[in-house]
Amino acid sequence: MKKLLLLALLPLMAFGQSESMSVFLKDSHTRYANIGVYIKDLRSGEEIESYRKTNAITPASVMKVLTTATALEIMGEDSCLRTVLEYTGKIENGTLNGNLYIHGYGDPTLGGAKQGQTFLQRWVKEVRDAGIRTISGSVIADLSYFDGDALNPAWLWEDAGNYYAPGIYSLAYMDNTMNVILRSDAVGSLAKVLYTVPNVPGVEFENHVRCTQIQEDGAYIHGMPYNFKRYLVGAIPSHRGQFGVKGDLPNPGLLLAQHFTSRLRQAGITVNEEASYLSERDLLPRTVLYTHQSMSVGDIVVLTNQHSINLYAEMLYRLLGARLGTPCNLHNAEKMVRNYWRNRGVNLMGATIKDGCGLAPQNAVSPESLVNILTYMYASSNRDAFYQSLPVSGKSGTIRSLLVGTELEGRVHAKSGTIAGTKNYAGYIELPDGRRWVFAVMVSSAIGRSSEIKRVIERYLLDVYRRNR
Repeated sequence: MKKLLLLALLPLMAFGQSESMSVFLKDSHTRYANIGVYIKDLRSGEEIESYRKTNAITPASVMKVLTTATALEIMGEDSCLRTVLEYTGKIENGTLNGNLYIHGYGDPTLGGAKQGQTFLQRWVKEVRDAGIRTISGSVIADLSYFDGDALNPAWLWEDAGNYYAPGIYSLAYMDNTMNVILRSDAVGSLAKVLYTVPNVPGVEFENHVRCTQIQEDGAYIHGMPYNFKRYLVGAIPSHRGQFGVKGDLPNPGLLLAQHFTSRLRQAGITVNEEASYLSERDLLPRTVLYTHQSMSVGDIVVLTNQHSINLYAEMLYRLLGARLGTPCNLHNAEKMVRNYWRNRGVNLMGATIKDGCGLAPQNAVSPESLVNILTYMYASSNRDAFYQSLPVSGKSGTIRSLLVGTELEGRVHAKSGTIAGTKNYAGYIELPDGRRWVFAVMVSSAIGRSSEIKRVIERYLLDVYRRNR
């Protein structure tokens, strides 16, 4: 009997596991999971908890900690991203004898939920103020600042085409998202595609969505960048009337050019040809007409971390690659991230970095690396911008439901990360006596629903807090 007990304790003894870790190792949902934990006092550096802290674990959206921290450090909190209106040819007697270009430089917010459509009014005014009453050519969306790899090759096919895994172009529009409105009828019937918001000219659907007895959205949209054919699969609840399913825009830059063309015509400015796009820059000389400035990078980081917006994180990630060369590409983005943190003493040698948002299942980062980045950021000149971008437990963002009604409600500022079987948190814990802990708790390959894994992590954090406060 003693021998059996000793064998049962060996995994715990081998890693110097604390009593708090038994919360994970005794629970059926996490007993066989890949777990990594690192918690330390931010001021003294004293280690509070450590369990497999150097193990590289799938980070999911906690990857955004790495991306947004790097973006703030390299780009600066107050910097803005630009979108440039340019034209070829000359303006003579009110006619632009050439084309008008929308040159995208990676602003993810154009026409999004926060930006709205008001910027188009300003663009029309700038064209009018330039003396243009007729455009002999067309409005062209220039997507050449990013390379043509609009779909991250490390993402899963099942994600491609859905709103949370949109194509990544240097010219984003309306959060690169469309809402496909279906009609939900009787159980077993095929849902009918009614329309899309926004209207997307040329989009086609092959629809296999069934109305069933489920109570939640179980439909998915599949499709590739630049391709206007979309496949609808899965199920939606029956007898709901109109039911919306979100997917990505096949070519957001082209849609922006079409909308801008329409606004120009409505304002009495003639545009002779229909809108188009290019993904490789032409060699024609251009003149800058107007430069549009985005909200600040600091504000974009707040939206990214609070709401875990994959599009924003992924575009910031691509923009980091622009520091090493254009068109921006994934290879240079990864190289820039690694170089920056290596030069600041943060070891990412064991990490696998495939994207900036955490969708790629191949991503892997250790709790120790995350804690080291978080520690660095707390001493950075960008500390306030970064700290305030993190959701607060029980209060805001993606951890609004975490630790509600406990001693740690409102005391945890952290980014969460969730995919099937994976639940992670990384950030800071404020103690009543003024101390702060910096932490990363990572659980992957767990059994059960996300909510069940979250409850185990909550019990663990509360146990550590109560033992060490």
